[in-house]
Amino acid sequence: MRRGGRPSLRQGLDKEVYQVVRKIVDDQAENGQFRLSATTIYDSIKRSNSSLNRKPKRILEDSIERVVEVIKTDVLGDDENDSVDGDFTGLEEQPVQESNSMNKTLVSAWNIASKAPKPENNTENGTPAPTTTKKRHREGESHTSKRRKADSAIDRSPPTHVSLADLGGLDDVIQQLGDLVILPMTRPQVYLASNVQPPRGVLLHGPPGCGKTMIANAFAAELGVPFISISAPSIVSGMSGESEKALREHFEEAKRIAPCLIFIDEIDAITPKRENSQREMEKRIVAQLLTCMDDLALEKTDGKPVIVLAATNRPDSLDAALRRGGRFDKEINMTVPSEPVREQILRALTRKMRLVDDLDFQTLAKRTPGFVGADLNDLVSTAGSTAIKRYLELLKSNSGEEMDIEGEDDLSPRVKELRRLITHAKETPIGSEAEVVLVSNNDFLVALPKIQPSSKREGFATIPDTTWADIGALGEIRDELATAIVDPIKNPGLYASVGITAPTGVLLWGPPGCGKTLLAKAVANESRANFISVKGPELLNKYVGESERAVRQVFVRARSSVPCVIFFDELDALVPRRDDTLSEASARVVNTLLTELDGLGSSRQGIYVIAATNRPDIIDPAMLRPGRLETLLFVNLPSPLERAEILQTLVRKLPIEYNEDLRRLAEECEGFSGADLTSLVRRAGYNAIKRRDAIIYDDFKAAKSFIRPSVTDLKKYEKLRRDWSGGVV
Repeated sequence: MRRGGRPSLRQGLDKEVYQVVRKIVDDQAENGQFRLSATTIYDSIKRSNSSLNRKPKRILEDSIERVVEVIKTDVLGDDENDSVDGDFTGLEEQPVQESNSMNKTLVSAWNIASKAPKPENNTENGTPAPTTTKKRHREGESHTSKRRKADSAIDRSPPTHVSLADLGGLDDVIQQLGDLVILPMTRPQVYLASNVQPPRGVLLHGPPGCGKTMIANAFAAELGVPFISISAPSIVSGMSGESEKALREHFEEAKRIAPCLIFIDEIDAITPKRENSQREMEKRIVAQLLTCMDDLALEKTDGKPVIVLAATNRPDSLDAALRRGGRFDKEINMTVPSEPVREQILRALTRKMRLVDDLDFQTLAKRTPGFVGADLNDLVSTAGSTAIKRYLELLKSNSGEEMDIEGEDDLSPRVKELRRLITHAKETPIGSEAEVVLVSNNDFLVALPKIQPSSKREGFATIPDTTWADIGALGEIRDELATAIVDPIKNPGLYASVGITAPTGVLLWGPPGCGKTLLAKAVANESRANFISVKGPELLNKYVGESERAVRQVFVRARSSVPCVIFFDELDALVPRRDDTLSEASARVVNTLLTELDGLGSSRQGIYVIAATNRPDIIDPAMLRPGRLETLLFVNLPSPLERAEILQTLVRKLPIEYNEDLRRLAEECEGFSGADLTSLVRRAGYNAIKRRDAIIYDDFKAAKSFIRPSVTDLKKYEKLRRDWSGGVV
């Protein structure tokens, strides 16, 4: 359609459509009716014109709309003309009698139609008329400009739903972020006068639920500056160039309202490493973000600072160009909270709740290993719901059965109870009963089993339940492990006062079934450290590079959960001796694990490694040098006295008293490992079940005849012990 003039029509198809439309107009005018719409004409053509009916639908609809626009313009714009020539080059019109009166009839009809109330959709048979939509798009604004205006109308004022007071246990992170953000946002003149560039970006990374988004909102609320929150996936558009344009618009808006904070949540969704990107759009978005951040220098923003905060769970997946000075200058790792930090978080979350006076936050913190802030918030909510449910039970008990409900004889007991409860709740005034809704320790203990920490959902264990009390004998090994791992975690000052660093790796080796895995769990429990259990074979993958990535991921998780104990079970499967017979893929896995143990490129501080194997002779020697798995502990078969102690530990929860007969029986079990003694107890329990009676000494005696020692190659272990002559022997 031409601006300021009459619409022009195309040749050919428009000519045929024009003839049909004029005929419809004439027929309606003669009948005293007037209803001209693209939908009506299209339906008429589909019913009566076989020639046009064969045309593609989209092309035919467009032609109808052009012809309708031309007729409307001629009729309403110039009622003195009796023809529609001029712009319709090549378009011949059939002679129409009394065209001037016809036009006047049309004009009056259009005037009546224009005064009538317009429905939202010009429809016939429920189908929206394309004419209305098309005209609005031609004469109005495009969707893009409308969206841009809507975006600019969004309230960019700082958040009001959160503050730093709502955060608990994040003092170190608050301090770091405050040092980076407060001065540039409040006194940018200091940087201008000193000719120093303030930080442009801060990357917050850590496991899900640790408070990255919350701390960004809280800082914006405390600073009181405009806050632009961007969800990274919302940037992505299917149209070429739209994603980059949306990103530019956000940064341009930030410059207009500076000083301003921009927060990009889940930034890894739009900034993957460009060498791994499958689509060109992802590379363009990364390049656009790099350019936008480079334009945030103070001299380009008129001295008004704009700082970008970003959050991600996967910092290693970001493009390397983002993680350099001048873009994301600083990175803050928000780790899984430790026990003291969990206590602070619980206190912050329950600040506005009605609690009993003796709520034991310390015990709750001990019983929530591996919980992040989101998990603790879930725990507090569930405990509150438990308290409310207790109040509901009180209402049920007070509603009583003496209250008569009309027509309740035919009702089920559950419906009767529900109706009585509703009547009691409505009629009884709120009084002293409201005081019962105080969240207690018992409410938290009831809620605790219902909450699964996110770390367990991700596939690695937290602090185990096994304690030293679950382990019989192995006193010397326990002492060595306490010195190597437990003491450095619980009392780091001891090693600092001597001026040495604690050994970071321990290898437990010996015959199977002697308690190596049990020892590793007890160490993690005793030190109150997070515990990641890794079975050697589960890291191996047939695809190139995936096994090495899995090894690196283990240490990434450990760094987010310090202090942390990583336990590699069956280490010989993961790091066999490198020689000509070893495949290249397995050699790469060994090399990756060696470099991670060295802490190359990242800190090993607070990460302790325990490994267990039955075949130390096939492990690569490089694993066993000092600085890696330097403490070698031989876990041998128990001696007679140790077997008696192990059996005493195993039967401590059974309904039988440990006596001299059981001690003598354990000493007679020559060659039994701890696992064999566990099997002995289980077999004795089977005998008691068969008798349908309590377990007695005779059951153990009968079970001993069924159990055979599982370790048969003792000479091999004795030879290895002599050759290595290291660790506790």
